[in-house]
Amino acid sequence: MPLQFNPVKLFSGSGTQDLATKIAKVYGRDLGDLTLSKFSDGEFQPYINESVRGCDVFFIQSTYPPTDNLMELLMMIDAARRASAHYVTAVIPYFGLARQDRKDKPRVAIGAKLVANLLTAAGANRVMTMDLHAAQIQGFFDIPVDHLDASIIFVPYIKSLALPNLTIASPDMGGSYRARTFAKFFNAEVVICDKRRKRANEIESMTVIGDVTGQDIVLIDDICDTAGTLAKAAGLIMERGANSVRAVCTHPLLSGKAYETIENSALTELIVTDTIPLKQECSKIKVLSTAELFGKAIANVNEHASISQLFRID
Repeated sequence: MPLQFNPVKLFSGSGTQDLATKIAKVYGRDLGDLTLSKFSDGEFQPYINESVRGCDVFFIQSTYPPTDNLMELLMMIDAARRASAHYVTAVIPYFGLARQDRKDKPRVAIGAKLVANLLTAAGANRVMTMDLHAAQIQGFFDIPVDHLDASIIFVPYIKSLALPNLTIASPDMGGSYRARTFAKFFNAEVVICDKRRKRANEIESMTVIGDVTGQDIVLIDDICDTAGTLAKAAGLIMERGANSVRAVCTHPLLSGKAYETIENSALTELIVTDTIPLKQECSKIKVLSTAELFGKAIANVNEHASISQLFRID
């Protein structure tokens, strides 16, 4: 018998409206009608203004701070389950709290695992996300997780720059695997910046492992928060004799004085995606859209087709 496809409906949370609109356009339909009612004390309630009974429903919402974005997503999922949706997928371009993926000191929470539990308890049947801070977070779920890879977006752009002496760099030891994976697309060498932190978001010292003299460096990272690590790494790399230094970062959290830090840094360019909307303009930031990749992934999920084929780079 041929496969039977249920009606598909896409909805957006308030934190990811622009990206969700683009994803829906790629998919070939408008976003569903959803209202977010707010009370004077800050409490809110999502309301789906159309029937989702028997539908495959996709809720698109990045869970960057504040935690309202996560709570809003959970409540949308709960609303759909109570309205008899057939299958609910949480499309989370940026998966918040992913840096809390292990118990690295006594008496701390594992936030990423807690979020996984919350999504499952709310009624999500599937999660779709991009460039998790730690890939093993997929194992926190007992439901399917589609982990999209942003390299399919970044690699063609880097190739278009035609950098003559390309070398890939990791801004810290933890990102070395990500940098090596990225370097395979260019058959490029990898250098690593080894940093020591005093505390969160504060670097005590940094050294460069590898030769960057005369090279065009591209730093690879998944999250850019205060931009302190990238700025310090870029300055150190230029001091060591590099021709230029750029950075690729999937999720632009860009908190605190990040925009000022980037503008005043040695970076030629910071290349990010639209998983998190920018708070302001910056002449050094280049935004690449994830809409086409998410739109195609949603179509493939609905049609029971492979997701991995979307990651092929010619």
